[in-house]
Amino acid sequence: MSCSICPRACQIDRTAAAGFCGCSSVVRVARAALHYDEEPSISGTNGSGTIFFSGCNLKCIFCQNMVLTDGTLGEVFSVTRLADTMRKLQALGAHNINLVTPTPHRDAITASLRIAKREGLSIPVVYNTNAYETVETIRAYEGLVDIYLPDLKYADPRLSKRFSHAADYFETAIGSIGEMIRQVGFMQTDKNGIATKGVRIRHLVLPGCVFDTRAVLRAIRERFGADCPISLMSQYTPIPECTVKPLDRPLTQREYDNAVESCLSLGFTNVYVQELTSVGRAYTPPFSDRVSL
Repeated sequence: MSCSICPRACQIDRTAAAGFCGCSSVVRVARAALHYDEEPSISGTNGSGTIFFSGCNLKCIFCQNMVLTDGTLGEVFSVTRLADTMRKLQALGAHNINLVTPTPHRDAITASLRIAKREGLSIPVVYNTNAYETVETIRAYEGLVDIYLPDLKYADPRLSKRFSHAADYFETAIGSIGEMIRQVGFMQTDKNGIATKGVRIRHLVLPGCVFDTRAVLRAIRERFGADCPISLMSQYTPIPECTVKPLDRPLTQREYDNAVESCLSLGFTNVYVQELTSVGRAYTPPFSDRVSL
């Protein structure tokens, strides 16, 4: 069957060949473990039960998890094993199940979630995405996903084409985020500050691209209002594989401060910010062809 799960609609028969995302018809998982480096409302004190999938439909040239993007790293998981892994992470005390780069694996993940929920999965499910999604794919998760964490990367199509091979990124991503908000609203937390439901929009500030950060923030303000929760990330770390300027250098403190000032000047009421000390490869977890839990 030809694939049209993501906006690229590359029409590849993934039982015979890999799509643009690098994924065949099987699901590969490169890490499943408690993860402590998300926002405090996601990681909390116990950690987020994070499942890193192999493959990606965006392929940003600066990706911190570049090793995963070709879809070949990781262990093949069946639908039932994926469901079992979710329940094991819950048993370890995870605050949530955090699905990272899930886009190419929609059918297997939705099937796994139904099994896991029937068999006792009760903690919130997080959909952690680059936001380059079709509205139809996001609709498939209604009632299965509690929290959406879309990373709205660009407003300028020149940047999205140059850095992520997707000139149509912004209008596609903002549409999918609108569907996420329709389903679950803005992020809500419990008395301990742990997320229970809703959307928080992430944005990674890129070096030399604060002008685009301002455009992203204005678009969020215009489309979703000043109460929309924002996570303004400073953790950009240049990787050796990326020599394209200005992405070959770290973000400066002045650039990040300007991004924060723009966010506040637009009147956002719920903004998570980081110290620039968040920069570094230490925030990239280890990945493997073998997953034990």
